[in-house]
Amino acid sequence: MREYLSQIDRWLTEGKSFSAATVINTWGSAPRPVGTMMFIGPDMEMLGSVSGGCVEGAILRASEETNSGGSARELKFGVSDNDAWSVGLTCGGTIEIFLEKFFAADAPELWQELHRCLAENQGCVLASKISGPGNDHFLTLPDGRMIGKTDQPGLAEHALRAYRERKSQVVEAGEARWFVRVFPPKLQLFVIGAAHAAAELVHLAKYFDFETIVIDPRSAFARNTHFPTPPDRLVEEYPAEVMPEYPLDEYTFAVAMAHDPKIDDQALHLLLRSKAAYIGALSSKKSNERRRERLLAEGFTEADLKRIHAPVGVPIKSKTAREIALSIVAEMIAVKNQYL
Repeated sequence: MREYLSQIDRWLTEGKSFSAATVINTWGSAPRPVGTMMFIGPDMEMLGSVSGGCVEGAILRASEETNSGGSARELKFGVSDNDAWSVGLTCGGTIEIFLEKFFAADAPELWQELHRCLAENQGCVLASKISGPGNDHFLTLPDGRMIGKTDQPGLAEHALRAYRERKSQVVEAGEARWFVRVFPPKLQLFVIGAAHAAAELVHLAKYFDFETIVIDPRSAFARNTHFPTPPDRLVEEYPAEVMPEYPLDEYTFAVAMAHDPKIDDQALHLLLRSKAAYIGALSSKKSNERRRERLLAEGFTEADLKRIHAPVGVPIKSKTAREIALSIVAEMIAVKNQYL
């Protein structure tokens, strides 16, 4: 939804009624993942896609009713093998869509808060009732605060668990079914150590929409490394002076590549004690074994060390800094996508 904010704002300013279609379940080789959203304006304008073209026509027709104030509804579509080929799939699948009039005009305070979260890159979870009386929504923030009213026990807990798991899903609370839609912040990537490979990693990571923070206390590296794509933040301090400012949570990725144990190990200490989703370390097998011995001696367990991707990256026999960066980003994306 973040990419459509300006258009949604324009429709709201113009007083237009429009609908939102959300993928709430998939089976087989469905075209789009759960949580994908599409918006349909009163003049059949479309923002986004829920199937790559297979079922949009049917959703457009159904949205005429919801745009006019009709009840929200669930739509289920089986994507035939022939249709699947048309959107690049090798086999068919089934998708379930929740179609509703978009709630912004009826719940302006909730929309204002969701808009703020999206605009400021703050994660949140939107819960939408998909069965049972009423057309309720409420927003949960990562700290547990809720916007909107609901008397459904356990719904906030469902929302927070979905946020931690990075998984939008259908849940049951009370006598109703709800869809909890996770709006994650950009994944943040800590690059420990500024050098040629780090610059290539930042360049590729930014292309894949990571927020990049480069940390290196060594002036010669921090000030003299050329970044074709500048990081979001470049800090000339030790990891322990910077990283505690950030929530090292399930949306955190990090790669230690300073080749200096005083720097890399300090970052690894913080990361291994956090909920970081991905911890990588650039090293040879020999230096990786020495690091392993150091960390074990400092009280970390074998289970802790299994969290470190080292030597880092997908094994593609990388030779250049750009190839090293490619192998690392590929591994990070593999970790990211296991939650989709």
